[in-house]
Amino acid sequence: MNVLFVTLDQLRADVVSDPLVKTPTLDAIRAEGVFFARHYAQATPCAPGRAALYTGTYQSNNRVVANGTPLDARFDNVALLARRAGFDPTLFGYTDQGLDPRQATGPNDPRLDYYDGILPGFSEGLRIPEDQRPWRDWLESKGYDPGSSWVEALAGEPTRPEELSLATFLTNAFLGWLAEQPSGWFAHVSHLRPHSPYAAAGSYSTMYDPADCGSGIVPSEDRHPLHEAAMSLPISAAPATEKERSELRAQYYGMVSEVDAQLGRVVEALKDSGQWESTIVVITADHGDQLGDHGLIEKLGFFEESYRIPLIIRDPRSHTQAGSVIERFTESVDVMPTLALLLDQEVPAQCDGMPLQPFLSGVEPPWWRSAAHYEWDWRFLFIDERGGGWPQERFLERQNLAVLRDEKGAYVHFGDGSWLLFDLEADPTWRTTTDDPSVVLRYAQAMLSWRQEHLDRDLTNMLLTPERLGRWPGTP
Repeated sequence: MNVLFVTLDQLRADVVSDPLVKTPTLDAIRAEGVFFARHYAQATPCAPGRAALYTGTYQSNNRVVANGTPLDARFDNVALLARRAGFDPTLFGYTDQGLDPRQATGPNDPRLDYYDGILPGFSEGLRIPEDQRPWRDWLESKGYDPGSSWVEALAGEPTRPEELSLATFLTNAFLGWLAEQPSGWFAHVSHLRPHSPYAAAGSYSTMYDPADCGSGIVPSEDRHPLHEAAMSLPISAAPATEKERSELRAQYYGMVSEVDAQLGRVVEALKDSGQWESTIVVITADHGDQLGDHGLIEKLGFFEESYRIPLIIRDPRSHTQAGSVIERFTESVDVMPTLALLLDQEVPAQCDGMPLQPFLSGVEPPWWRSAAHYEWDWRFLFIDERGGGWPQERFLERQNLAVLRDEKGAYVHFGDGSWLLFDLEADPTWRTTTDDPSVVLRYAQAMLSWRQEHLDRDLTNMLLTPERLGRWPGTP
């Protein structure tokens, strides 16, 4: 059996389901697998989102709170899991996980200077760091000037044929590796696109008419100060005009369609080699993108556009649920425990998520969660060479929020004790809040219960007795 684990960066779930956006490959895989339509990332940006995905733990446990936060070496992950199952898990792209400084060779270890390291356990098929240097060198070898930075190189994608795109480069590398593999491989293909800058490759940059793409949800007049601040920052403020926002969306849709086409090349190669029917496919994203909604772009804050992402799982050993759509709340932390059972491995005790196998077999468990949860931490804005902020006042520990989103509302709790409660029955666009004390209390209690239920459990569920009571390594 093979495993193809694919991530796309900043891919929103609603875009995958939008009939305007052409994704024939994803559509075909959905038809053969199970689509989790209400699936949520646990954090943004990339490193926090991926830490939750790769370890099956909430940010409140893994504590990767920024691009640059080290990943504690004590955590198990999907690559180590695959290695225990007998695979040589191989990476194409990136994982954005930084070195635990306690494992550094010393203060001059160069791995302490960047966060875009490789998740422990992966072999390198093709590593593409944040500067995109391998791709930029390839462009130069083809006679193209990639510019002076990775941002310039990506922004120039519309000026070059799609055959020279970043997604093509990554796919070429994977297909070259795949052609030499016997059956029994595990590959993580990690695409940067549809990441900003919003510039699709070649003909995909003109594939969508901006007039058809909309311009996003208009922000409410009564805005939270954090929302207001985000709208004032160039990195997260949406373009000022409807025309510009529509053009941005058209480029984003083009990027999605281009990566879909690259994934189509992979599926075709697997079918041609006879491996398609022996390949488990898992496709998801690390987080979403605001795309102009609520006056914002990129990924941040509390709105669900930054967190609601797709998840598709295709297991060729079982087609009984092929084409089914799951509407229950699922989360990125569910992916690692699900992979564990797909690979006949024990689910690590650290996992906050739950295996999705009941849904894959057509069972809707009555005990399943009734809400989705995610977190965002912005302390990186205040960390400096002294540590940042005022540690004696726990200043940094208050620069965060957590969200509980259920069928009726979305409760946002801020680290300073303030809160918001969006009434999604009255207004599904997240622009109407309520302050009904009884309703607020119910949501606050539910969030506290969620936190209590997901405290670290690695050593808590065992007892040091002659009987070795509890869940010890190697026990179910």
